Amino acid sequence: MATTSRRRRWASLLGVTALAVATGGALACPAGASTNVDFPTHCIPPAVAGIPPIDGTTTAAITVDNTAPKVGDTVTVTYTVVKPAASNPTAIALPADIMTPTGKVALGGAQTGSVTVAGPKKNDPVPGNGAFPSFSMTGTFTVTTPGAITLSPGDYNIHTSYILELDTPCTVTNPPAPVSETVTATATTPVNTRAISLGSASGNAGDSVTVTGSNFTPGATVTLAGRSGTAQTADTATVTASASGAISGSLVVNDRTTTGIVAYEGSAWSADLGAGPAAYVVNDTTPVPPGSQKLTTTVKAGTLSMAQAGDAVGLSAVDFGKGGASTGALNTVTVQDFRGGPAGWSLTGKVTDFTGPGGKIGAGALSWTPACATKAGSPSTCVAGSAGTVGTSGATLASTPDGTLTGGQFTVDAGLSLNVPAFTPPGSYSGVLTLTLT
Repeated sequence: MATTSRRRRWASLLGVTALAVATGGALACPAGASTNVDFPTHCIPPAVAGIPPIDGTTTAAITVDNTAPKVGDTVTVTYTVVKPAASNPTAIALPADIMTPTGKVALGGAQTGSVTVAGPKKNDPVPGNGAFPSFSMTGTFTVTTPGAITLSPGDYNIHTSYILELDTPCTVTNPPAPVSETVTATATTPVNTRAISLGSASGNAGDSVTVTGSNFTPGATVTLAGRSGTAQTADTATVTASASGAISGSLVVNDRTTTGIVAYEGSAWSADLGAGPAAYVVNDTTPVPPGSQKLTTTVKAGTLSMAQAGDAVGLSAVDFGKGGASTGALNTVTVQDFRGGPAGWSLTGKVTDFTGPGGKIGAGALSWTPACATKAGSPSTCVAGSAGTVGTSGATLASTPDGTLTGGQFTVDAGLSLNVPAFTPPGSYSGVLTLTLT
């Protein structure tokens, strides 16, 4: 009689989600689905169901949009319950789109904690006594530590909104559950934004030139130095960066072979901690012999600039449920280096998360394959950046090295690929890729 009473109570509620142990023992991972893991689960049906807690086995998988992020990147996590630890215990069919799942993904290894994930209110109808359908939940976390970070499925809850608002929480019986996914994070290489400018581009031997700069480390001792090609001259001075990272000082230039001036932190020049060279010329004041005429012309230095062929890129569409690579091509960027000095240049890019009606796709999902071509006759040769993730921290698209004389015209391109998770909600997603030339 007690069993009959419980069934009648279920029939009267019509949409109350309850869990019953699936028949059989532990579930085997499907062939080829190496990320699927099984773990024992303890589920508590709603009190109105009148049935005791359920102990069963859940099969689940964790996937991410970027398995090789950098520190600071945002990683999107998808927790898919491939086979819940339960089935519909009654002969009453449950309608579609009444289940809203939420859950946790446990982080371990180099970074610990948990990721909150949630799924849409969307499910197929559940026949009477039929198995509950698979469902997916997504969330994000920010990488804070380099190294291998493991992801394991955690507790989850099925909320139903039909007649009554009810919850069925399911917890991992012996936490943590097996590792389903691992990402390997790398340390971020900061983009050097230090810059300097000179009060004048030339002077006589022994003259003083004013040097100003920005984005240095606040309070750092900064060396001002002359350069002859790639070699440092004996002309140096030191200044201290302000609280905002600004510098201002003067350098007496005696070496007649000087071609530029640099500023740097530390004991020696470093491209990572320095700025420049800024072009500087020492005037030739050698006396003209009797009966001679000194002829002089000037080649005026220009600027470093870039132009792009457009400001919008349409990536290819992907199918809901399949996801994968959404591809396209960067609008061609033309770089003109008409400074005529010893300094090379670097073109870097960083991207925001892609946002849309159903949430977002993390910036770490965008990768590129750069290419660069040099116009004939240019003193410098353009070098394409490495293929890989762009992310919010930035990556190099192209560059030219320092040299005795640099410059030229260059065209830069890149193939783009956005790795879209399989169950990203349908809609248009957009992010902003910002290019910076230094």
